[in-house]
Amino acid sequence: MVFQSAPIAELGGSIQTVNLGRWSFVSLVALAAAVAASAGGQDTQHLNQKFQAAVAQYDAGHLPEAAAQLENLLHDAPNSFEVHELLGLVYASESKDDLATRHLREAVRLNPNSAATRTNFATSLIHSGNLQGAEEQLKKAVALEPRNFDANHNLGEVYVRKGTLSEAVPYLKQAQAVDGSSYENGYDLALAYLATGKPAPAKEVVQSLLTKKNTAELHNLLAQIEEKQGDYVSAVTEYETAAHEDPSESNLFDWGSELLVHQTLEPAIEVFRNTAERYPSSTRVAIGLGIAYYSRGIYEEAVKSLLRAADLSPSDPRCYFFLSKAYDSSPGQAEEVIQRFRRFAELRPGNPRALYYYAMSLWKGKRAQDPSLDLQHIEGLLKTAAALDPKLSEAHVQLGNLYSDQTHYAEAIPEYLKALETNQDLPDAHYRLGQAYVHIGQKDKAQAQFVVYQEQRARQLADLDKQRAEIRQFVYSEDKQARN
Repeated sequence: MVFQSAPIAELGGSIQTVNLGRWSFVSLVALAAAVAASAGGQDTQHLNQKFQAAVAQYDAGHLPEAAAQLENLLHDAPNSFEVHELLGLVYASESKDDLATRHLREAVRLNPNSAATRTNFATSLIHSGNLQGAEEQLKKAVALEPRNFDANHNLGEVYVRKGTLSEAVPYLKQAQAVDGSSYENGYDLALAYLATGKPAPAKEVVQSLLTKKNTAELHNLLAQIEEKQGDYVSAVTEYETAAHEDPSESNLFDWGSELLVHQTLEPAIEVFRNTAERYPSSTRVAIGLGIAYYSRGIYEEAVKSLLRAADLSPSDPRCYFFLSKAYDSSPGQAEEVIQRFRRFAELRPGNPRALYYYAMSLWKGKRAQDPSLDLQHIEGLLKTAAALDPKLSEAHVQLGNLYSDQTHYAEAIPEYLKALETNQDLPDAHYRLGQAYVHIGQKDKAQAQFVVYQEQRARQLADLDKQRAEIRQFVYSEDKQARN
């Protein structure tokens, strides 16, 4: 399980239902009183025996038999709190939410001061999708018993499901104070702390849980916390520990990603390469390996890995973003790359980047050795991409380059200007625009563009930060997609 600045999709899946287990003699006495009031002097001992038999069926997991006996018993004791509650729990166990809700609602009416009953009723409402009703019942349960673990835990989980994590924290925290050994509640509390920008208490909770239960997912979560606190070395160590304890695709991907994000490239390549062998059908691992090779300057291997990713998930746009960058530095596999970009454009004809990538693969892959290259086709693809997304500055830059290469400088200049309207931080666009101005005799405008170009080129030492940002975007978007 990974948490990288994304919504906590893992939370909210652990709503607790109170398991009443065996019923006490006091409950049977209460039932007898209800029977006596409604059954007109019938043999209450016999009815108690029938109730005990239903409880035994419930405890043994014989749910249809328990339901049948309790439904029959309701004819003699229609106002029995115990019968309604147990019948509601039976139906809840059978996933018959409507019937469970009906009987648990009646149990709450008959005994409104039972926090356990309100908690069970709320759980049934949650299963029916009624979070608002569940919240109301759980608030009342907490008011009745402030230290009721189930009520606090479930109310916290309701807020998690509603996406209001700051409201969830106090109740999950209270539940953990009641039962510090609860792994599930503690894990969700730590995630909620982390999601609300409180890594320090999240770390305390995880470290406490680790003393009771040493699991890979706790080490993975601790790694996320260490990363949030800026301790990269500890984060890597925890991700590695998680991967060794549970070499799942997710844990190995997280370990490799942490190395990659922080440009520890040789270990990242080794982790991703081994993971790719173990999980050859994983698209994100193939992309991660391709990015690691690209970042290390091993462009041919980067292209190979990204081509494999494209074949695994032909419609995944992230693959093509990095493939276009790697291919830009290693055009040796032109035909294979063009084939993948053509397929992507056919699969996503309304995607401007798909058309842009296809155009650039054709142009880069064939212009050096194919004088009969159809430049009009490339021009059409770039124009369509620019029309679909007017803010796609790259398409305008490349249209300008296409016209400049054909000495059509008057047509090139407007394209460069359109690109710079969208994004001023394009040193190559400034340089090519300056060249175009020179060719049409506007030397002052050209000189101004060359000055901007020199300034921006000097700042390109920060390109490493830009590359890291691109890698982070892939890692975090992958995490978010995996959780949804």
